[in-house]
Formats: sequence, structure tokens, C-alpha cells
Amino acid sequence: MQAKPSMKICCLGAGYVGGPTMAMIAAKCPHIEVRVVDPNAARIAAWNSENLPVYEPGLYEVVQSARGRNLFFSTDVEGAIRISDIIFVSVGTPTKTYGVGAGQAADLRYIELAARTIAKVAEGPKIIVEKSTIPVKTAEAILTILRSNSRNGQFQVLSNPEFLAEGTAIADLQAPDRVLIGGESTPEGQAAVEALASIYATWVPRDRILTTNLWSSELSKLVANAFLAQRISSINSISALCEATGADVDEVAHAIGRDSRIGPKFLKASVGFGGSCFQKDILNLTYLCKHFGLPEVASYWESVVRMNDWQKSRFAARIVNDLFNTVTGKRIAVLGFAFKKDTNDTRETAAISVCRDLLAEGAKVVVYDPKVSAEEIRKDVLGDQQNPNLEIATSALAACADTHAIAVLTEWDEFKTLDFDAILKVMHKPAFVFDGRNILPHQKLSAMGFRVHAIGKPAHPLKQA
Repeated sequence: MQAKPSMKICCLGAGYVGGPTMAMIAAKCPHIEVRVVDPNAARIAAWNSENLPVYEPGLYEVVQSARGRNLFFSTDVEGAIRISDIIFVSVGTPTKTYGVGAGQAADLRYIELAARTIAKVAEGPKIIVEKSTIPVKTAEAILTILRSNSRNGQFQVLSNPEFLAEGTAIADLQAPDRVLIGGESTPEGQAAVEALASIYATWVPRDRILTTNLWSSELSKLVANAFLAQRISSINSISALCEATGADVDEVAHAIGRDSRIGPKFLKASVGFGGSCFQKDILNLTYLCKHFGLPEVASYWESVVRMNDWQKSRFAARIVNDLFNTVTGKRIAVLGFAFKKDTNDTRETAAISVCRDLLAEGAKVVVYDPKVSAEEIRKDVLGDQQNPNLEIATSALAACADTHAIAVLTEWDEFKTLDFDAILKVMHKPAFVFDGRNILPHQKLSAMGFRVHAIGKPAHPLKQA
């Protein structure tokens, strides 16, 4: 089945992966009608507005170029399924919080619901594309549900995992390292693979479109994220040793990164990784290893998550320790709440853990982030509870006023150019800076009179009176 002018595709789920990916396909393939559908009316309304629910540099321009022409956002899930040739499934697969596999296994209830909805309304041949991050063999389960519950549907299921990095998602979609498509090794399965590959080939070179069997494709997504997270936890473990010995973690990372066998990427020490994928996928991989009787492998990957959790708690503990072993009643500015710059995504952000630890110690925490709403920050940190010690500021300078310490938790570019002379004047003395992303001019700040603690860095001497 080749891409043709009348081809129609839809995506179930208007989240971080579904929305941008479908927008890019629509922008690059004006001959294809693309519908993004979701039962969440507020989310769909946002996609149809000037304030998109996802912040990503360049995304608005891509959406604007196709919205209303061949890109449509709607709550009509069943209608979109009915008319589409290719159906992308991009629903949430959070970590289970209950029952068997709680805390590690993926919760596949939304995947199953999507499959049952497709089976109920689909007629004729349909290609189902797994876009959500899912455990190995989920395609088999989807096929079983589809073929057991559909009277007139003829289905092929493909795995097409997403490898976007938040903050650079549009650039990644424009020029991906690779597009991975897994399918069954039957003539029908390979025809479905080619149908999807032909869409991406509109703008992606063919040598970057990789095809595998279903299981290899599903596992590759989990393994890719696990390997990236492993590198972050590895350099973060070394950051603690650097602080203990006086070494500089950036110098160590640069030295080892010059080894062509290692390379320089993902060797930036920080307060810890976050986001929707890394921790969830490692825990899912751990659960799979246990399920298949590989406890040693499971334990190895669990250690990556343990190191990440320890790095976050170590950072908060360092703040308490340096502030004379008590932060009770002290105001601490937290600059940055998103898990990384150029996104408003706060899932698993290190800021949640650090804020909670400081609040538990009795601190007054003032948070500023240029893209995350006050409502989202309060919900992530407090849940349904109330705590007057958590405040949200509308600027970095306002957040730093009357504080004892600043903690930088997101590497927003604006934090690199703050007026630290003005900030120093409105802080209590001694004024502490804890750089959890190593983006500030540490030597300059120390010379100004700040007491600076940076991840994996030797202490700078204080300015002499």
C-alpha cells in the first residue's frame, strides 16, 4: 500500500509525541490528510489555539503551516479511526502504581482501550502503528485484541518508536538520526512497513529508515533510553568523587569524551535526569528482565535509577549542610522547574524531589520557571495538599529576593545572563549558589562574594575581605 493523494492517517493521543510528529508529517506531506484525536477536549482546544499545550521551539510554526489545510485536531476519535488508512497509537503508558509489577511495569490500559476502540469501529484494511513506548510483545497483544473483536477489519501492526529529545524535537523530526519501523516478516507485514516508510521518505533519506522485526523495534526504544540514562548516572556518580577529591567533572568528562570509543555526548553532570522516558523505560526494562528470569540484568539496570535518585537527594542534602545544617524558615530560590530547557515538561523533573526535600526540612521555597505554570508547579510538588512555604515567582530576580540560597535546576539560557550584582544585593549574607546544571560563571560569582557549590566541581576560594 503506497502513499497516495487520498491517504488519510490519524493519531490517537495528542500528547508530546503525537502532536509534534503528526504536525511534521502534515507539513511535509500536504497530499496526506492528518487528524490528531483525543477525548481530552481541553487539550484539543489548546492544539487549535495560539497557546499550544506543548512548548517546543519551532513547533508553533510547523503547526501553523498545516493546521486547517491537511492537519486537524478533534475529539472525534471513532470518526477518525473509521476514515483513516493508517492509525498511530500514541497514548500514555505510565508506570503501574498498583497490582502486579507496580513501580516498574508499564500500565497498558490505554493501549488496550485504543485497540478495542479500533476493533469496534474499523472496517477494511488498517495499518496500526505503535508510537507509544511499550514493552516487548505488546504488538502481539494488540493484534490478538484487534483480530478477536473486529468483524470486518484487516490489520497489520507496526512498531515505530519515537526518538525525539525534548527541547530539540522539531530539529529531530526534521533530520532524525534514524527512523525505526518494525513489522511482521510476511508479505502483508512488509507491505505495511513500506507504506509507512514511504511517508517518512518524503523528507528523510532512505538510508536512515531502518526496518526490523516487531520485537527488535519495541526493545530498541527501551534500550536506547536505558543506555542514555546509564551514561548520565555514570557521570553523576563520578561527580560525587570529583567533589570529594578536588577534581573537575567537566575536565574529566572532556578527557574521556575525546576517546572515540566513548564519545562526548550525555556526559554532562547534573542534579539528575528527568522526563517522561528515561526512568519509566528503565523500570520497564527491569521488569521485563525479572519476568524472563534475569535478576542479575534487572539489578544492573535498577542501579541506574538508584544512582539518579541518590544524586537528587545528595543535592538537596548539600544545600541543607552548607546552610549551617538547617534551612528551617530560610527562603531558597529554585530557578527552573522543567526537567530540561526549551520544554514545559515537568515529568520526573529533579526539581520535584529537591523542592519536596527542602520543604520537608522547613524551608520556604520560591520557584521560578519561564515556561511552567504556577498551577503545574504546585500540583507536581504538593499534589492535593497545601503548603504556604511553597511560592511561585514571576521572574528570577523576584524569586531571589530575601533568600539565603539559589538553586539552579534547569539550564534555561536566561539564567546564564542574570544580573547577579542586583541579585546579591537582595539576598541574605552569606549568599549561596548551588548550580545543579553547571551553567553559571562560578569563578566570577565567587569573586563577587557568593558561596558557590557546583556539581562535581572543586570549591572556589572566597573573596578576601
